[in-house]
Amino acid sequence: MRKTLLGALALSTLSLAISQANADEQSLKVGTVAGPETDVMQVAADLAEERYGLEIEIIEFTDYVTPNAALADGSLDANAYQHEPYMNAMVNDRGYDFAIAGRTFVYPIGAYSEKFESIDDLPEGATIALPNDPSNEGRSLILLHNEGLITLDDPENLEATPLNIVENPHDFDFREIEAAQLPRVLPDVDMAFINNTFAQPAGLTLDDALVKEGPESPYVNIIAVRGGDEDREEIQQLVEAYQSDEVAAKAEELFKGAAVPGWK
Repeated sequence: MRKTLLGALALSTLSLAISQANADEQSLKVGTVAGPETDVMQVAADLAEERYGLEIEIIEFTDYVTPNAALADGSLDANAYQHEPYMNAMVNDRGYDFAIAGRTFVYPIGAYSEKFESIDDLPEGATIALPNDPSNEGRSLILLHNEGLITLDDPENLEATPLNIVENPHDFDFREIEAAQLPRVLPDVDMAFINNTFAQPAGLTLDDALVKEGPESPYVNIIAVRGGDEDREEIQQLVEAYQSDEVAAKAEELFKGAAVPGWK
């Protein structure tokens, strides 16, 4: 009798473990940066559940560093907030083993000011705030280089910093600030380069920008996963749900043309 009871308990435990494993296979944890991009991901999550029975739990973050750390340590199955140059910079810096599962949107970066209506109005010695992460800082400086306001030693260096400026004829003062804080410091500087992730929630649109990227930008955002997971069935279902007309329509509603589908 005791052996029979123990055997039944063992079978019950095994069955529970198998059921849990199957449930885990039909669910994903996906990281996003809090804001409208999370709302876009929610549309993809709803579609994935409707079409594939895939449950997606969205985990929101407020910075650009933690979502990659969470992906690397297994807390997330994927994240969707960064472009490839940023991911590559993090991989090179921290040794992460990441892969690209799919493309999402181009979110052009813009330079905003509460003091001036044109980039030509910037005074000598103007204070310009830059995002301090490795690639978006270079992205901003390249825009200034292309406008002829500074000269970089290598205008194709996506990780340029103010140290790479070889000519600064207007004596601009550059301040390196965490991307999420840039809308808050905008009143205190003459101009700030702000990612659309943080510009849109702050009530800024690309129509307000003194200078901005065009649709030819190489900075297409991606769905990042750990290396080897890019072909996992659930990940591909997530990508297919994301790269849908419904998601594109939601992005158009939220971003008013400032999110360009990168998969079409």
